[in-house]
Amino acid sequence: MVLPFRFSVTMLTPGTGGEWRSRCRRAEGLGYDLIQVADHLGMPAPFPSLVAAAEATTRPRVGTFVLNAAFWNPVLLAREVTTTAALTEGRLELGLGTGYVRSEHEQAGVPFLPPRERVDHLARTVEGLTGALKGGEGSPRVRLLIGGNGDRVLRLAARHADVAAFSGGRFDGAASTLLTAEEMTARVSAYERFEDEAGRRTPAERNLLLQRVLVTDDPSAAVAEFLPLVPYLSEEQVLGLPVLAIGTVREIADRLTALRERLGISYFTVLDHSMEAFGPVIARLRAAEASDTPEG
Repeated sequence: MVLPFRFSVTMLTPGTGGEWRSRCRRAEGLGYDLIQVADHLGMPAPFPSLVAAAEATTRPRVGTFVLNAAFWNPVLLAREVTTTAALTEGRLELGLGTGYVRSEHEQAGVPFLPPRERVDHLARTVEGLTGALKGGEGSPRVRLLIGGNGDRVLRLAARHADVAAFSGGRFDGAASTLLTAEEMTARVSAYERFEDEAGRRTPAERNLLLQRVLVTDDPSAAVAEFLPLVPYLSEEQVLGLPVLAIGTVREIADRLTALRERLGISYFTVLDHSMEAFGPVIARLRAAEASDTPEG
């Protein structure tokens, strides 16, 4: 089943109240479906930022992309989720991950646990949020996104998430390695097996973070700056990385359409520095979907 496209922007840059509201309204004007915040030190605090984003806009939903579960006590997080869902009139979508930046844990005084224990805590957090996510008695339901790359996180997403977010890379606590197109295909295939194991009747929506959007007529020149950062990849492989959107507006739109058809990824996230550049891509894909919709 091919799902309609959805697009979100993750706001990383702090600012005054006026600056924040202006950027959120601009995101709405560009056609983004969600306005999100991350959970890194030095960036906007998630929940107050989302309440402000919802108050400044009318159409987009708001969400976390993604909360570092290690920073949160599940009981206290449930209170934040329930309150934010109510204050945003049911527009909240909650994204969760294990956390991966050792230096932030050290700065916050939170133990940086081994990968297995971080996933264990993520699983406990998901279980502890069951009531808050379901809603009820005036509290709206909250959609859950789980982001990651490893088998255990993807299995957790297959069992519990409305959205499975593929990270597009591996991080060992010190350095990251980007997944090639072939490796991403293998991860999606593994996830499909996990959904079969979980007995899901309805597959989760699939998300991918586009790390960089570069609209250009010369992709080879644009990608040159990345080559020293990924010496283990050829230029052709870099141009094929799923997390990079490089080319003309039409080429990027065609590439995302192909990812949706081939891997079922219909929900794409960009970072705020790419918000403007990606706007025309959204417009083109929306126009294409509208032209494919039968008239009723």
